[in-house]
Amino acid sequence: MIGLRNEALDLPVRDALPALRSALEGPGSAVLCAPPGTGKTTLVPLDLAGLLDASRGSRRVVVAEPRRIAARAAARRMAWLLGEKVGDSVGYTVRGERVVGPHARVEVVTTGVLLQRLQRDQELAGVDVVVLDECHERHLDADTVAAFLVDVRAALRPELRLVAASATTDAEGWARLLGDAPVVEAHGTAHPVEVVWAPPPRAVRPPHGMRVDPALLSHVASVVRRALAEREGDVLCFLPGVGEIARVAGQLTGLGDVEVLQVHGRAPAAVQDAVLAGAAGRRVVLATSVAESSLTVPGVRVVVDAGLAREPRVDHARGLSALATVRASQAAGRQRAGRAGREAPGAVYRCWAEAEDGRLPRFPAPEIKVADLAAFALQAACWGDPDASGLALLDAPPGGAMAAAREVLVAVGAVDADTGRATERGTRMSRVGLHPRLARALLDAAPRVGARRAAEVVALLSEEPPREYGDDLAAAWRSVRRGGDAYAARWRTETRRLASAVDVPAGRVAPGRQPARRPAQGASDADVPDAGVPEERVAGVIAALAYPERVARTVGGGVHLMANGTRAELRPGSSLTGAAWIAVAVADRPVGAGHARVLLGAPIDEDIARSSAAPLYSERDEVAWSGGDLVTRHVERLGAVELAVRPLKDPDPVLVREGLLAGLREEGTRLLNWSRGARELRERLAFLHRHLGAPWPDVSESALHARVDEWLEPELSRARRRGDLARIDAGQALARLLPWATGEATRLDELAPERLEVPSGSRIRIDYSDPGQPVLAVKLQEMFGLAETPRIADGAVPVVVHLLSPAGRPAAVTADLASFWRSGYRAVRADLRGRYPKHPWPEDPATAEPTRYTKARQAARDSGGQGPGDRSPRR
Repeated sequence: MIGLRNEALDLPVRDALPALRSALEGPGSAVLCAPPGTGKTTLVPLDLAGLLDASRGSRRVVVAEPRRIAARAAARRMAWLLGEKVGDSVGYTVRGERVVGPHARVEVVTTGVLLQRLQRDQELAGVDVVVLDECHERHLDADTVAAFLVDVRAALRPELRLVAASATTDAEGWARLLGDAPVVEAHGTAHPVEVVWAPPPRAVRPPHGMRVDPALLSHVASVVRRALAEREGDVLCFLPGVGEIARVAGQLTGLGDVEVLQVHGRAPAAVQDAVLAGAAGRRVVLATSVAESSLTVPGVRVVVDAGLAREPRVDHARGLSALATVRASQAAGRQRAGRAGREAPGAVYRCWAEAEDGRLPRFPAPEIKVADLAAFALQAACWGDPDASGLALLDAPPGGAMAAAREVLVAVGAVDADTGRATERGTRMSRVGLHPRLARALLDAAPRVGARRAAEVVALLSEEPPREYGDDLAAAWRSVRRGGDAYAARWRTETRRLASAVDVPAGRVAPGRQPARRPAQGASDADVPDAGVPEERVAGVIAALAYPERVARTVGGGVHLMANGTRAELRPGSSLTGAAWIAVAVADRPVGAGHARVLLGAPIDEDIARSSAAPLYSERDEVAWSGGDLVTRHVERLGAVELAVRPLKDPDPVLVREGLLAGLREEGTRLLNWSRGARELRERLAFLHRHLGAPWPDVSESALHARVDEWLEPELSRARRRGDLARIDAGQALARLLPWATGEATRLDELAPERLEVPSGSRIRIDYSDPGQPVLAVKLQEMFGLAETPRIADGAVPVVVHLLSPAGRPAAVTADLASFWRSGYRAVRADLRGRYPKHPWPEDPATAEPTRYTKARQAARDSGGQGPGDRSPRR
């Protein structure tokens, strides 16, 4: 045993080490399932490296952790177990920081660092074993690294040993991914944990975006106080993010000797070390999900779980990517609760009702399913598999997200538009260790403004600055340079790393660089290499290069329209208010809003917007239906932003016709001139099409649009505006659709007559407005003597007879006249003859003489006279 502290001898994972070694000596890969606190992160790498038993030989082991804080903590813990300093036998490498001595046998890295290393050296020369820790968390980088390592083992280095270490027992998928690898389980010595359900006393609003209801945070703080009063030991409280941790910490004042600590990825290293070292007095540790499995906090007997987590989300429609607050999964809840039983019996206070627990998702969403995939797609392209179809992934990337990622990569020149393979520029971008957008901004801005200043602003964008820095990127840049907080320290480290990654030396510009061209306007000032460019302009150039689809022009009222078509609103009192153009670096979407809210941006001018978003520039003639008429204009656009507009004097007739068609689709054929005759013709044709079918045409709106060439030409092609459409005789045009070729058109009046002659001799108009039920509205007395209901369409369809009173009001409706005369007429006669005594109401209508006149007038006609109005039998 090589100088090992006694604490390592009690770690439960020791019992699983023989089985793990056997698996690696055989198949060469294994899945290790071990609960948090069993030693899988610390003891296993030491054993595999031969640091616990020199007789087993010496190996070089790389351990991949999902977070920087976990990588540092794991290396320090292993070095402490060996009684050494970090960097001797055990070191670590995270972005911007490397502590690895020449004789180190275990190196702990973040998955992002390992991903970069694999792209540079696919064989991982000199590495014998790779341990992928916390793979159950399903971070995108970890999934990608695992897929690449499976390729490496299959094609280049079958002797490379691979361990997927998980804190849960959901190992079947990983075992299949690694070629049916053996699953080795280590059983922890977890103590029982009592579950206390502590829901808020009143309903709280569910999380939306990054927002968490303050009422829930106040409740969490009260539950922490309750736990301190009811239990012994330290309290570990899980919250979704840094902001929520700060707010709850602010409500935990006055706790006497109890120390309140905050643990998250942005916390200073000294605070992280203090949390992991333990203390004599009681502590409340407010932590993000980093403490679920990556870190073991000593002294914890109580867990308070707010029940929330943060997951990446991307809104492709609005071009926004951000973290979103979601309900934590059941698996996360178990992980968090287990922290209370690591050293002794404990308790977990869950800030939700027991009834809600079963409705929570079983596992967190794999990041590949919900995140922006631009960086992943670039890594896959550089690996030689642009669509990732050949990668060994637990979950395939969504097709829509990959298509959106491909668009971004093509736009920044990282991949070939036809093949999807990485360009030389794309390979360089992938090795910078940034999102492709930021890599593009760094590489393209450095020759213009100097590598140092480009690196400073890009470093600011790579980790969103604290909100107290404000929403002005240039002002935030000045603040971080003066800052002495943990964020500023990380920013300085990242700035040095990025500056060294750019070919252009800091403070100098690249000689001989040709400026990019402003479309149709000449060269842009933003493209001239100049180390003396003002800071505001530098910030704007870099933000615009990183997010060209988010360059935005003001539309008034503190609202800007971004090139991607989304409106972005400034906060009240923003220093960006009044800027004609801005570049939006960070934005979110407020609850219930359809627009974005600017969280960080920089003022720019139109030249910067044009040069940075040049691929979005277009110049064309536009003929469109807008505001109820045809609008013809020549438009310069930057995406959705109109730069310049002028009217078209002689628009393309094809475009005019398409615009008028769009108007007809939008507002319908009512734009044409529909006389009464035209409307009735359409109704009659609709009737015949419904009851007889072909060859009678379908004259619905959709059908008329589909056959516009057959009935609306040549008038449509001659039209130039809405007024011209209103002069087209719709009836004359519609007649072109009649079945002239078959001769059926001549039967129109026979099959669907415009009028029907009734027994009185009147010719009454048929109403075809309902094609299912043609209606004949006629005065009752004019139908005397008619026993059968009139039928049309070759006798196939009876008309519905609306029998009217002498005053023209409906008295009865029937499709069966014979039945009406037998049973319905008596009731109508009894009701109306007292009101209309001048009109005939015979007892037997079947034998009565039909008439359209009063009794006196009919008598006068019978005696040879003629009353006024008798010459009009058509209605």
